[in-house]
Amino acid sequence: MARHPTRGDLNISRDFLRKIPKTDLHVHLDGSLRIYTLIDLAKEYKVRLPSYTEEGLRKLVFTGNYKNLSEYLKGFQYTTQVLQTREALERAAYELAMDEFGDGVRYLEVRFAPQLHINEKLSFEDIMIAVNNGLNRAKCAINSLPQIRNGAEPPFEYGIIGCAMRKFSEDFSDYYRQFIKVHKFLDDEERFALASMELVRGLVRVRDEYGIPVVGFDLAGEEYGYPAEDHREAFIYAHKNFMKKTVHAGEAFGAESIFQAITDLYADRIGHGTHLFDADMVDLPTRKERVRYVEELAQYIADRRITIEVCLTSNTETDPNLRDVTKHPCRKMLEKNLSVTFCTDNMLISNTTVSRELEIAVNTFGLDLKRLKDIIVYGFKRSFFPQKYTEKRKYVRSVINFYESLESSVSLPTK
Repeated sequence: MARHPTRGDLNISRDFLRKIPKTDLHVHLDGSLRIYTLIDLAKEYKVRLPSYTEEGLRKLVFTGNYKNLSEYLKGFQYTTQVLQTREALERAAYELAMDEFGDGVRYLEVRFAPQLHINEKLSFEDIMIAVNNGLNRAKCAINSLPQIRNGAEPPFEYGIIGCAMRKFSEDFSDYYRQFIKVHKFLDDEERFALASMELVRGLVRVRDEYGIPVVGFDLAGEEYGYPAEDHREAFIYAHKNFMKKTVHAGEAFGAESIFQAITDLYADRIGHGTHLFDADMVDLPTRKERVRYVEELAQYIADRRITIEVCLTSNTETDPNLRDVTKHPCRKMLEKNLSVTFCTDNMLISNTTVSRELEIAVNTFGLDLKRLKDIIVYGFKRSFFPQKYTEKRKYVRSVINFYESLESSVSLPTK
């Protein structure tokens, strides 16, 4: 009897999804605090919250039922306020890594915007060291577990991605307020571009001089009206310094934004890519030309194996047209054999985990065991792994071996 096409493989259980080794290549530090940590830090640093109970914050802020992107982003005003000290940043990074490992994540790329945390007592270097210390402390604790020490399971590894902002204003942070004040005679576009260049230079420096595993450079923030090409010089600098690139694109704007990210910013991966197939958002005269544009772009992305970081839950929460996850363009991405990896985006804001994102994908898009494995393994292969390629190959092989040991217990018997 044929299985229902949208149920996925019946042998893929929630427990199996939690146990298998996974990546999370798109997760924001300031969107992924433990909720009681937010409350604890708010009390310590006298940050005013709408409520000081988990129940109250779930009802008033982190509802999981957001009307729009603006409401979704509301929670960041509280999380960034409490992440203004070395101790808070280290704690948040440590807890995020431990929570991800508890969900079966073995490779993690944490992204955040350091310029949101710079203040008179906290330098750029302080911030990067604190986040790295938290992640490394978690890594050491995890990799001391017997099953990892004896080689039965792959170790936990991580990288850090620095986020530049497409736009900012004085109320974003102390740093941005001072930056605007100092560069008051620049146009907005020039100011945004200069801040991105400042950031990427700092990221390259702490990578090269401090040995911090900064593996990538990102561009985030309001997409419509703030094109990627404004930040081209910063991404050229990253490119010339052998730093990988991932760009939020196609989340609030269309295929042309994705094209800019790939061509002007040398993007190795795309964050979200939600409107890749929306031909009506393309600025061309005829419907035929617009459709051809998105089809050829999708084929180009597929040919070059540019991985799309799909965040199902956050997309359904920020885009009213995707409230029904069955309408998510991920289905078409899979049909066209694009390289995709499932990510959390913001574990607190979206109240999700990688296992939950995979469960949604399995049940919505009918993934079977083979397709699931391909997606998981490709997440590791397309990661910005901070070690040499030979070490990455060994690591991926250890992941595949562990995955297959778990898979053997659920695979259908062969005739």
